[in-house]
Amino acid sequence: MTDTPAVGRRERKKAATRQAIADAALELFLEHGFERVSVRDVAEKADVSTTTLFAHFPAKEALVFDREAEVEAALTAAVRERPAGQDVVEALRAHALTSWVRMASDPRRDGFTALVEQTPALREYGERMWMRHAGALGAAIAAELGRETDDLACSALARFVLEIPSLATGRHHSRATVETVFDLLIHGWQSSRHGSGDRPAPAHSPKDTPRPAK
Repeated sequence: MTDTPAVGRRERKKAATRQAIADAALELFLEHGFERVSVRDVAEKADVSTTTLFAHFPAKEALVFDREAEVEAALTAAVRERPAGQDVVEALRAHALTSWVRMASDPRRDGFTALVEQTPALREYGERMWMRHAGALGAAIAAELGRETDDLACSALARFVLEIPSLATGRHHSRATVETVFDLLIHGWQSSRHGSGDRPAPAHSPKDTPRPAK
């Protein structure tokens, strides 16, 4: 029991070092571009050795996606640890409103998004990460519903939900965006008769009208 405070301090120190490295990396990448910054540059700015850097991040690309494990753990926990009686989709809505809305309002978000989109290595890494998150979330949903791990409906739900942060990015009202997309997911597409994007059914011409059989 006497080791607990020391363990706690050690873990906090590791977390602080990891965060310092990630912050230094993002600052350098946003300023100079991903390809123009070396791992050594990041280590020097964070005042750590390259050995220490690689102890926290297995690859240069991981420096950009430093919350990868945390994001996935939070997603699956939102499903597995939801209150009794709460629907899976509503649990994911609550998670999105508390976590993703705040993320969308981060002043560095636009720069981060541009950095990833303009860097092929980061786009590829991000796509692989997205697929891992989708797989983990889909499996968690399936387990909660008593279905097979690769259940198609659960996999589709996971992928749909994971698209929501991208849909919210760049919009002025990210909370309203999240709510709208989840309403669509829960209630389905409600086509408005007078919506601007809906076309009225074409009127039948006389020649289209079926003739009575003789």
